[in-house]
Amino acid sequence: MSNPAFAPSGLRPASQVMDLARLGSHFQSPLSFVRSSMRRMMNQRWQISRSRFDLDGNGFGTAIYRIDTPNAHYHCVIFSAYLPPEKRSDRVIADQWDVAFVLVAGDVDEAQLADLQRNVPLQEAGRFDARVLVLSRANRSLRNFDRFLAALAEGNQPDPRQLAEVGYLYRTTAVYGNGKFGIADFACLQGNSDFDQPFSAQMFTVYLLRHFSIEQIEHMARALAPQRAVPLAPALQRYLGVGNATGLGMAPFLINHPQLVERWIATRETALAQVLAQAPTLERLARLRSLLSRAHAHLEQTCTEDQRQHDQDQHTLAELARLTAWLDSQPCNAGLWQRLQAWSEAHAGVGCQELLVSLLLELYPEQVTPLAEQMGVVEGCQLDAQMPLGQLCELIEQHYAWALAYDFAEGEAEHFFWYRSAEKEEPRLGMRRTEPGAEKEMQLGIARNIQRCHSALITHLRTQPHALTAHFLIAQPGFKGTVRRLQGMARTGYGEIRANLLAEDMLPIHLLRCKLAFFGAGKFDPKSSRWVRITLFQGAPLVGEIGLPFDDDWNFAVMPQGGF
Repeated sequence: MSNPAFAPSGLRPASQVMDLARLGSHFQSPLSFVRSSMRRMMNQRWQISRSRFDLDGNGFGTAIYRIDTPNAHYHCVIFSAYLPPEKRSDRVIADQWDVAFVLVAGDVDEAQLADLQRNVPLQEAGRFDARVLVLSRANRSLRNFDRFLAALAEGNQPDPRQLAEVGYLYRTTAVYGNGKFGIADFACLQGNSDFDQPFSAQMFTVYLLRHFSIEQIEHMARALAPQRAVPLAPALQRYLGVGNATGLGMAPFLINHPQLVERWIATRETALAQVLAQAPTLERLARLRSLLSRAHAHLEQTCTEDQRQHDQDQHTLAELARLTAWLDSQPCNAGLWQRLQAWSEAHAGVGCQELLVSLLLELYPEQVTPLAEQMGVVEGCQLDAQMPLGQLCELIEQHYAWALAYDFAEGEAEHFFWYRSAEKEEPRLGMRRTEPGAEKEMQLGIARNIQRCHSALITHLRTQPHALTAHFLIAQPGFKGTVRRLQGMARTGYGEIRANLLAEDMLPIHLLRCKLAFFGAGKFDPKSSRWVRITLFQGAPLVGEIGLPFDDDWNFAVMPQGGF
C-alpha cells in the first residue's frame, strides 16, 4: 500500500479503519486465529488421544494428551492441583492456579515429566527449554464448575443458560509463547507447518484445555456418583468454551508490532473488498439473513455488567434489527453488498458496522479463508540513514498528519503514561499529574513522539537544509527509534493506530478487544476500561469430531434449545 491517506481501490481508508473506537468494536471472523486453527485441525485430521489421566476424585493430578499431525507429534501436559480460596485471582501477580499446562514438541519421557512437574506450576518463576512451545495456566469458573458438577453427578444436564451467562468452566489468565521463560522462541515456529501462523500454537493449547475441562468434570461426577452420573451432552460440550481474563499487559502489543497489525488489518480489508465485489445470489442472501439472526441472538445472550459495553450491545442490537429490515426491502441484484455496507455506515454505529463486516466475510469462504494463511509477517524496520532530511520531514507531514494534529500543550493530551510494573514487568497506566514514575514511561505515545521528532527536524533543517537523516541522528540520537518506525511504516496503509494513547479519554479496552477479536474471542465482558473477560472456542467442533465432515460454521454460538 503506497499511501495511507488514500487506500487502494475498494479498500476502506486508514483514517476510517484505524480509528481506535472502531478497532475496539471488532468481532471474530473467518480470519481469526481460533477459526484458522480449527480448520487446519479438521481438514488435516489431527489425532488427539489421552495418554495419561491420573486424576483423583477431586480432579487433581496429571493429564497428558498426545497430538499427531501429518507433520509431527506433540504432547499437552496438564497439572491440576488444589487452589486455596485466598489464592484465587485472575491478576498476573497470582502465584497459584487450578491448572497449569504446557504444549511440548515431541515426546515427554519420565525425566522431562518430572522437570515439568517442578516448573510448570510455578509459571513465570519456573524455567523451561525450547521443547516447550506454550506455557499457560487457568482457574475454574466458580459460577459454573460446581453447578455443572452437581448436575452431572445427579444424572441431570446443566442449565444451558448458565453457559450463556458464563461460557466456560476454565478461564486462562496468561498463555505464553514466543520465548518467554526459556520456551521456544517465535523463530522456532516459523518453519513449523502446524503452527506457523500467529498465535496458532497458543490457540490450539487453549482448545486442548477445553477438552480437558469436559473430561475432568465428567470424571469428577463419576467419582461422586458412579451409578447416577451422566456425561455432558454433546450440544452443551460444543457450547462450552474457554474463558480468558486479559488486562493491560496485552495492550502495548498492537503498538509495538505495527507491521503485524498492518498485515492483519490489510488482510481483513482485502477480504472485505473481495466480498463486496461479488454478485449476490439468493443462496448467499439467505445465508446472510441466517447469520444476522444468529448474531442477534448471540449478542442478546452476551452478559456484561459494564454499562458502556451493555449500552453499545443494545445499540448494536437495535441497529441490526433496522439493518435486517432494510435488507429485506432490497432486490437481490448487483451492488447489494456495497449498498448494505453504505447503509450501515450512514445509519448505524461502529459496533453494527464492524459486526456486518465479520458476517459478510462468512459469505464467501472460497475467497476469504485462503487469506487466513497470510496473517504472519517477518517484522523489521530498516533505518535509511542516507534519506535527505527534507524528505524525512515530508514523510511525516504527508503520512502522519493525524499525529501532528494533536495539541500536546493541553494537559488532557498527556494525562496517562505507560510503564512496566516492578512486580511482574507488566505494562501499567499511571496518571501523570498525580502518580510518580513518568520518567520511566514506555514509549507508546507514538503521536507525541512523531510530533517531537518533526519539531526537531524543522529546527535542524533551518541551519542544515541539505542534511541527511544520519546527520540529524548523530545530533539527536534519541529519535533513532522514531525515525526507523516512521520510515518503515509511513508508506503502509494500516499499521498505525490513529489515536493519542496518552489522552485522558483514551480507553485501553479498545486495544484489548481489537487483538482479542483477531484471536477469535466472543462474549466481551469488560470489568473496567483496563481489563476484560472473553470466551474462546464457544461452538467449536469437539475433539471426537475431528476427521468427520466439517462445516466451518460455528461462529456466534447460540444457546442450545430443547432436551439433551
